[in-house]
Amino acid sequence: MLDQLNQIQSQGLGELSAISDADALEAWRIKYLGSKGLIKSAMPGMKNVSKEDKPAVGKLFNEIKRALETAFAEKSKEIDSGSKKTTSTIDITEPGLPCGQGRRHVLSRTIDEITEVFARMGFSVVYGPEVEDELHNFDALNIPRDHPAREPIDNFYLRKVGAESSDASHGSGLMLRSQTSTVQIRTMENTEPPIKVIAVGRVYRPDTHDATHFSMFHQVEGLYVDKNVTMVDLKTTLIQFARAYFGPEAEVRMRPSFFPFTEPSAEVDMKMKVKGKWQWVELGGCGMVDPNVFDAVGYDPEIWTGFAFGLGIERIAMRKYGIADIRWLFENDARFLRQF
Repeated sequence: MLDQLNQIQSQGLGELSAISDADALEAWRIKYLGSKGLIKSAMPGMKNVSKEDKPAVGKLFNEIKRALETAFAEKSKEIDSGSKKTTSTIDITEPGLPCGQGRRHVLSRTIDEITEVFARMGFSVVYGPEVEDELHNFDALNIPRDHPAREPIDNFYLRKVGAESSDASHGSGLMLRSQTSTVQIRTMENTEPPIKVIAVGRVYRPDTHDATHFSMFHQVEGLYVDKNVTMVDLKTTLIQFARAYFGPEAEVRMRPSFFPFTEPSAEVDMKMKVKGKWQWVELGGCGMVDPNVFDAVGYDPEIWTGFAFGLGIERIAMRKYGIADIRWLFENDARFLRQF
């Protein structure tokens, strides 16, 4: 009986060590630990063991059974662990999902296109802060303190820390810039003429959102300062931009207007193709830099002259791509953005 039990243990552990998959392990369990396995089959032999040897043989029988059960449990864990590491939940035969093609936002693309056109005409790109002071946003641009354009209802003034309101003298004097002309002032303060730059960026005005108005939008401002600059240079620049950007049939017309920082001033209309038809579209303002602006930045207006213009980038993008509502540009609807 002892020899039989030892042989079962030795044979069982040897076969178990060679097993590497769950099916073979289950067959081993049935063979050794099942209801008709070798362990159960050996039990009837206990009746042939002498009374004196039964305690020792019974103890060995239980030890061998526990050893085989323990070895089986450890082998089961080993096979389960290996199966989890090697089994993939991805069906590599299943067709993959198509990836959408990424692209720049239509406004970013429009800015790049506009910048590239003006760069070919010799304009450098300059940038400035979006949080501005009243000196650069108004004072240096020849906009007096009592001008309606400075009213809180038309600007985003920032409240001074600790102050209860942003009224009176417009709080701390800081605001979200309402025009990129502020960048022209900062550029002239730090650069000796001649200069030829465009300023591109976001501006903020508390407009009610509708199809053509938004409280945040983009502008491109141009500034050219040199000796003997005239309105002819200004109109030539705008015509060259229109034809380079909208096509050789594009035209520019200038209507008399008024801006505190330019004299004379004009509204800029460009004739562009909208939904297949050529139409006149208002894009911004322009004019010759007012001598008071040159005085504010330390330029001698007796020596230097210059022109400035400002164009709405959203207006350009909407007309060029046939976009009917400015709000669509900021809703981040992928279905809309994928059209451009």
